[in-house]
Amino acid sequence: MSQAVMVAGTHSGCGKTTVTLALMCWFRQRGLTIAPFKAGPDFLDPMHLAHVADRPCYNLDTWMVGRQESRILLHRQSGDADVAVVEGVMGLFDGQQGVGGPGSSADLACLLRLPVWLVIDAGGMAGTVAPLVAGLVEECVRQSVRVAGIIANRAGGEGHARMLAGFLRERHLPPLIGWLGHAKDCLAERYLGLVPPDKERGPKYPTFQPLVDPLLLSDALPTIANQAQGGGRRRLKGLHIAIAQDEAFRFLYPANLDWLREQGAALSFFSPIAGESIPQADALWLPGGYPELYAESLSRSRTLRSISAFCDSGRPVLAECGGMMVLGRCIVDVEGRQYPMAGVSTHRYCMRPRLVDLGYRQTWDGLRGHAFHYAQREGEGRDAPAYELVQDGDQGWRYKGVRASWNHWYFPSAPETAAGLFQ
Repeated sequence: MSQAVMVAGTHSGCGKTTVTLALMCWFRQRGLTIAPFKAGPDFLDPMHLAHVADRPCYNLDTWMVGRQESRILLHRQSGDADVAVVEGVMGLFDGQQGVGGPGSSADLACLLRLPVWLVIDAGGMAGTVAPLVAGLVEECVRQSVRVAGIIANRAGGEGHARMLAGFLRERHLPPLIGWLGHAKDCLAERYLGLVPPDKERGPKYPTFQPLVDPLLLSDALPTIANQAQGGGRRRLKGLHIAIAQDEAFRFLYPANLDWLREQGAALSFFSPIAGESIPQADALWLPGGYPELYAESLSRSRTLRSISAFCDSGRPVLAECGGMMVLGRCIVDVEGRQYPMAGVSTHRYCMRPRLVDLGYRQTWDGLRGHAFHYAQREGEGRDAPAYELVQDGDQGWRYKGVRASWNHWYFPSAPETAAGLFQ
């Protein structure tokens, strides 16, 4: 039976991802098979987790993915692993709303009955560690979350770590499992988050320094009554979907690809950067990514002509965030340089130095997802909205069979609605 744990943090930037990757490397060095997961709708952290674990990383989220679906995914993807590692999102109690509400690491840990290893930024910290941890543990008790251990990030060395461990021990608080030193620039960042790992070399992840064996403080994965999923109708049986996938189009949830196949769809992938033509298909999916970083190559790609022709044919096209930008008249970088795109819409997509939008999204017919972008749509274009959203947010635009918006959708959240995007 797999063991399982959540690595959560006090706040964004405390080092959750760095610590999680260091722990996973430590497990791999001991011959353990790891099932990696990421709390929240993130695309970039899971790329690093998948790189270390050498298997896909699935997102878990009590709001977007759903409570039952999160439980099913954890069990389904951990069946052949020695340990399931779930990296938390933001601070432990940060979620869609409130303290420990839906979408938070605490809510997910409570649902899945996962022990929490709490990451603290120990740089410049001594006795403060005890009241800090005590307050967080007290709130965890109120929310039925168990903090099994503490991990000190950016510790000054083993002596500093052992001093922190002593302060925790004096107050009868969860023990210090281990520590990481200062690892400057071990994970390069840019807007949207971490730079994806290089497929060939990959970054050199920092070294985890244990004070106790971490697995002594993890739990066996709890069983659930019903691990079945899906079944019944195959809504996309016989449908062939072409999907853009390369360095510019890589924001794809593994669960979405699994869901499309479970629904009976055949999937083919192509690279717009490489100038590959769209495979023969009934529908087209242009996912998000970083088209602005490859705008010059894309502007010269013959694939844009085939994308434009596909959109004009009236067949279904789902364009998400970066995929929508490629359908515009041009992409404009932060220096003002313009790169012509497919021209399905006359909008200009202009990069901004600051975040333009961030948040969960939901349509009135139940499809859930999120938006996170540094670009802005400008100028007149297609006026018909692609979606009707429950909350405020950009509704995108529609043209023939094209639905384009900033939103990244999670298909299993509303199977009928998601199937309709490709029919």
